[in-house]
Formats: sequence, structure tokens, C-alpha cells
Amino acid sequence: MVQGERIDRPTELVYSPRPSWAPAYLAFGVALAVCGIFAEGFMVRGWVYAIIGAAVALAALASMIGGARRDFYRLPRRQRVRGAVLPVRALKPPKG
Repeated sequence: MVQGERIDRPTELVYSPRPSWAPAYLAFGVALAVCGIFAEGFMVRGWVYAIIGAAVALAALASMIGGARRDFYRLPRRQRVRGAVLPVRALKPPKG
């Protein structure tokens, strides 16, 4: 970039989501629910694992949906629309 050409203010704002453990809990709950089918006779009945896994997966999914809803409503309703401030220059082939 040529010296002296600076963009005063950002032209677009990026809002990143907050970190969360919900995807890991969702994966664990789904894995536990699926393993409940094959874990018949290991300590407790297989359907107990499936129910616990489904409950964990549903709670994690509800947490993810709630977080996405909070993040969506946290955003400003209106932003000033500005085009990107890019210098207009003629393209030149590289020297060489």
C-alpha cells in the first residue's frame, strides 16, 4: 500500500460469536445416544445410555440455538452503508 493512503474508519464491522462448549457437548450426547444402541449389558441397560445421550444432545442444541439468537439480537439494527474506500488505479504489468 502506498504511504499516506489510510482508511480512517472501518468500512465493515465483523462480529464474531462467543466461544462455547455446546458443540462438544452435542457431539458427546449424540455419540452416547448412538453407543447406547450397542452398549447393551455394559453396567446398565443400553436404553439408559441412549436417554442420557439424547438429553445431553438436546440441552446442547438448545444452548447453541439460544446463543445464536442472543448473538443475532445483539447486533445493531442499522449500519451506515458505505462502499469500500479503494484507490482507483490503472493496472500495470509487473516490471521484469
